[in-house]
Amino acid sequence: MSWVTLRRYTLPMEAHLDRGRLESEGIQAIIADEHTIHMQWLYSNALGGVRLQVDEGDVERAERVLSEDRSDVVDESLAPGQAYRDTGEAPRLSRLARDRSRKGFFAALLIWLFGT
Repeated sequence: MSWVTLRRYTLPMEAHLDRGRLESEGIQAIIADEHTIHMQWLYSNALGGVRLQVDEGDVERAERVLSEDRSDVVDESLAPGQAYRDTGEAPRLSRLARDRSRKGFFAALLIWLFGT
């Protein structure tokens, strides 16, 4: 397998989004220099950014997949906060969010009671 750089990104998150699109189409892709740039972001320009790489034989197909506009397949009913406005029912917090808010409350209470 010979890896070819398909695209370069400033942020690793952008590369992960496109890698996900490629892998959903059955095209194997890797992200190079992600961790280096994540730890030392000033190296991004020197290294050429985060690189999305695919196999040499999949370059044309990968370019086609990434150039497609898929904005028409977004389900507008799943927009954040949409269900709350339509049904009038307040969204429920996840268990993790409830636990975090409790911990934050008790931490603030202890600081208030005992000072710094």
